[in-house]
Amino acid sequence: MLNEIYSSCEEKMKSSIEHMQRDFRTLRTGKVTVSVLDNVKIDYYGTPTPLDQVGSVIATDATTIVINPWEKNLLSTIESAISKANIGVNPNNDGDLIKLFFPPMTVEQRQESVKQMKVMGENAKVAVRNDRRSANDKIKKLEKDKEVTVDESKTAQDNIQKLTDKYIASIDQILKDKEAEILKV
Repeated sequence: MLNEIYSSCEEKMKSSIEHMQRDFRTLRTGKVTVSVLDNVKIDYYGTPTPLDQVGSVIATDATTIVINPWEKNLLSTIESAISKANIGVNPNNDGDLIKLFFPPMTVEQRQESVKQMKVMGENAKVAVRNDRRSANDKIKKLEKDKEVTVDESKTAQDNIQKLTDKYIASIDQILKDKEAEILKV
């Protein structure tokens, strides 16, 4: 019974870290990646559709992304969706392709990315702590229902706390590494 709670709690904590790392992909670092466009959706015949499902999206170099839509009539729709997404660049439409030219990041932009990254990290820590609380509540309920002893309950809660400390430390290390990556010029 307690092992199920441990494994469930650990799965949720791993999931929180994976979610944080997915969120990191939307941040801009020194080198531009196509993932900065992950949150851009276009209206494709009435359905909000990710950009990479209506054309090819390629980072041609460290500062340029080229979008080649499969249907040329989507050029203006894609252009307006990128403008609305406010990713920090204006799309250039040449009639066949849309090119996004990202200027080199300023120190202020890098610091802003670090702030956003830290918020994402804090959200992940909150999620891990919520997972801890949920697991501890289940353990306390087992104790109240006399399915585990007081000592077993205390040991189980200590183990959950060790698990929490491990994942919080992991988040802190990931944040530290990501901050160094973003601030590196």
